[in-house]
Amino acid sequence: MSPRVIAVDLGATSGRVIEGFVGPQRLEHSVVHRFPNGPVKDGVALRWNVTGLFREVIRGLQVVGSSDEQILSVGVDSWAVDYGLLKNGVLLEEPRHYRDSRTNESVKRVHQRADHGELFGVNGLQFLPFNSIYQLASEDWSGKAGTADQLLLVPDLVNYWLTGHSAMELTNASTTGLLNVLSQQLDDELIALSGASAELFAPLVAAGHRVGDLKKEMVEQVGFSAPVVAVGSHDTASAVVAAPLRDSASAYISLGTWGLAGVETSVPIVTPAARTANFTNEGGVDGRNRFLRNVMGLWLLNESVSWWASRGETRGLGELLRAAADVPAAQHIFDVDDPIFMAPGNVPERILSWGNERGYDFSPDPVALVSLIVDSLAHALAATIRMAGELTGQEIGEISVVGGGSQNELLNQRLADHSGVTVVAGPVEATALGNILVQAREAGLIHGDLDSLRALVRSCSDLANYTPQQRRHHG
Repeated sequence: MSPRVIAVDLGATSGRVIEGFVGPQRLEHSVVHRFPNGPVKDGVALRWNVTGLFREVIRGLQVVGSSDEQILSVGVDSWAVDYGLLKNGVLLEEPRHYRDSRTNESVKRVHQRADHGELFGVNGLQFLPFNSIYQLASEDWSGKAGTADQLLLVPDLVNYWLTGHSAMELTNASTTGLLNVLSQQLDDELIALSGASAELFAPLVAAGHRVGDLKKEMVEQVGFSAPVVAVGSHDTASAVVAAPLRDSASAYISLGTWGLAGVETSVPIVTPAARTANFTNEGGVDGRNRFLRNVMGLWLLNESVSWWASRGETRGLGELLRAAADVPAAQHIFDVDDPIFMAPGNVPERILSWGNERGYDFSPDPVALVSLIVDSLAHALAATIRMAGELTGQEIGEISVVGGGSQNELLNQRLADHSGVTVVAGPVEATALGNILVQAREAGLIHGDLDSLRALVRSCSDLANYTPQQRRHHG
């Protein structure tokens, strides 16, 4: 009987329950249940159906429990910043989606009391209008929100439902804007700016902490008993664990709906230059610091393809990417991080409008637009990695692309072209593997620091290399 650990990986577009088998020379995984995820419109609000996601998690754990193999633990990771408010253990309402527009005014209110420069000096975070501090500042604390007695980020909420125990895992807590980046403790003044009560927050714990055992009713539902272990519960933190970085000259890009691009450092970087460049410092596993910038990722491609499909386009993303490989390099690119691209909907029209406003005649042809999106993304990601190297005094010699975007051969090649360095693509399931590795180390299946875990990833993964090439330009 082969012992295994179970990763629950909740992404912005899908969720997975994955079993992992780990040993000194072994790193294998198998998806046992996959389910869709996405925003749900509730009147004027954009929300997550977290209750529905949890039902799917249980279904996946029931598949796991139908086997007689030994289960050592369960670990949960998800996207960052979003949270649920509870009263007496009951969710008051489904969590708001970070793409909801409710923070438009609350950002202004927070910055009237402390601008981004002041906030950065304490929390070390890139300005993003959906950071939890701004979401909390948009809550009506005199109404329903004010009745809450507990606040849990999404992975911590799932852990609570599984075990009945509350904890706030550090890597996800570090994305809220409420954590002091130097002390790694929740900051009372930041919490006060948000309008929330400090009593709402659970105790902070690090990855590897045992949250608790599956509670009795969960054991009865899923058919097995096991502890729930806190992993790098921010999915990017788990992905960086499994990024096959060779040394400090290696940068990473966790590429999915978002492209999180940066380097790993031993301490936070809170210099004025880092603030001006809008970089962020997020907690990593084993006390590492993830110095990075959020770049709009595959969202632009996925939303565009969905829009075209709704208008009768029969070619999927794969076919469009293959055709786009023959399109010459664009004379002009667009700013992928412009806020106009945040909301769901007609992204192609917004790209064309962005170009028209600046005198750029972008082609509306889907193949040409896919090529333009890929070039624009590659340029933005390469520039971010270059800036990360400059801000930390490191010369970047290799970029590790992990996650779903590691399968996008055209984007990986153009990233190599724009950056001028080798791109190593894979593993695809880096988030789940990082989740699995932390659990496996806690269970004693493997030992060592992050370098040892990454060496195991390199030896057990099918990685692809892309070297810089020259491309033909228009005209």
